[in-house]
Amino acid sequence: MLGVFSRGEVKVGLALGGGGARGFAHLGAIKAFEEFGITFSYIAGTSAGSVVGACYAAGMSFDEIYAVAKTIKEKEIRTSKLPIIPSKTDGIENLITRAVGDINIEDLKIPFSAVAVDLKSTKEVCISKGKLAKAVAGSCCIPGVFVPVEFGDMLLCDGGLQNTIPADIPRYFGCDYVIAVDCHKTRNYGTSSSKIIDVLSCSIRILMKGNAVKGYVNSDIIIQPDTKRFKATKTEGIDDMIEEGYRATVDLMPQIKELIRKKPFRKRKIISEKDEITFIK
Repeated sequence: MLGVFSRGEVKVGLALGGGGARGFAHLGAIKAFEEFGITFSYIAGTSAGSVVGACYAAGMSFDEIYAVAKTIKEKEIRTSKLPIIPSKTDGIENLITRAVGDINIEDLKIPFSAVAVDLKSTKEVCISKGKLAKAVAGSCCIPGVFVPVEFGDMLLCDGGLQNTIPADIPRYFGCDYVIAVDCHKTRNYGTSSSKIIDVLSCSIRILMKGNAVKGYVNSDIIIQPDTKRFKATKTEGIDDMIEEGYRATVDLMPQIKELIRKKPFRKRKIISEKDEITFIK
C-alpha cells in the first residue's frame, strides 16, 4: 500500500490514540471533522482509537457511531465477574461486527491500520489486512484485563504498550501530514493502591507516557481533549467526553484547514525495516 498516492494530491492521515473509555472523545473530533468537511486518506488507531477508527474508516457518520456507542454496556465488554480474572474479547469483537459487519480490514472505505503488540515476539504489530473485529480486539486487549487475542500465530495485546498514538503509521503509508487525537494527555498520574488492577493500569500508563512521545513527534497537529475528570474504565459521561473532543477540535480548526491547503510534502520514511514492527498488509 506504500506509495499508492499520486504526487499531486495532499494526503492527510488521522491517528487516534488509546485511552480506554476516554476514547469517546474521539467521536467529538469526528463530529467536528464532518461539520467542517475534513476528510482523511488514511486512519490508524490504537486501542480505543482502533474501535472508533474502524467505524470511521468503514464510512460511518458521527451519528451512526454515536448510536452504537450509546448501546455499549461495560458488562458486555468486561465479562469476567472477578477483577483478577481476565475477560475474553468477544464483547469487543461483537461490538465491531454489530457496527460494521463481519468484514476484513481491506474492505473498509478508507485505508486503516489497527496497532497491537505481539506477546510472542514483543514486537509492535501494524494490522492492515485480515478480520477487522479480531484486529481491533487485539489492539484493545489490555494485559490483565483481557485474555490475549490469537491472530494467526501471534498473541496480541494492547497496542498502547508500544505505540499509543500511532501517528507514524499514516506517514509510513504515504501521507504528507498527520493529525492525531490524544484523548489521554493526563496519562502520567500514579496510584497509591496495591490492588492488581490499579497496579497494572498504572504500569501501562507509565509505558504509554514514554511511547506517546513518538506520536507527538510524528504528528503535525495534536488534538488534546480535556478528559482528566473521566475514568478510563467507566462509560459514564459519554456526551461530556464527546463535547470535549468536539471543542478541542474546533479550537484547532484554523490550523487544520491551513494544513490541508499545503502542498504535498513527502517526509522521509520514519519507519525502517530494522524497526521492531511487524506489518500485516
